[in-house]
Amino acid sequence: MMTGRVAPPNTVPWPPLLLLMALVGAFLMEQMAPTALGLPHTLGWILVLVGLSLDAWAVLTMIRAETNVLPHRPAEHFVTTGPFAFTRNPIYLGNTILVIGLGIGLGSMWTVVAAFVMAVAVQRLAIEREEVHLREQFGRAWDAYKAQTPRWLGIRRKA
Repeated sequence: MMTGRVAPPNTVPWPPLLLLMALVGAFLMEQMAPTALGLPHTLGWILVLVGLSLDAWAVLTMIRAETNVLPHRPAEHFVTTGPFAFTRNPIYLGNTILVIGLGIGLGSMWTVVAAFVMAVAVQRLAIEREEVHLREQFGRAWDAYKAQTPRWLGIRRKA
């Protein structure tokens, strides 16, 4: 249901760069001002697995739908199945869970903080632009999906 060729949502692949910047920034902060979280490390490693699993599920769903996975390329097909049935941004959610898990697993408060900073930056630099792109590309189908599926987490609203 493509409405024509539209410009890509971004010219820079912000999400992977922001993920890398969050990890490097947290590492540097931890070197300068070490922290110690008092949370069970096992919880962190479980969250790492959850984040990686969500990322993999989303990527496989996009590949099966024969649409582009790269965040700086135009969407070719509209995907609402798999993890996209529960969140509009399963890869970005997975990345955030992954970084929070790393922080807890490594006992690093800076890494947990970096996860939330990264999530805000991803929303501003990628998600908001991608949503405009998807609206231009898929019109009413996007509007209906957006109306019922949460951006990050939440209750799926009935159509």
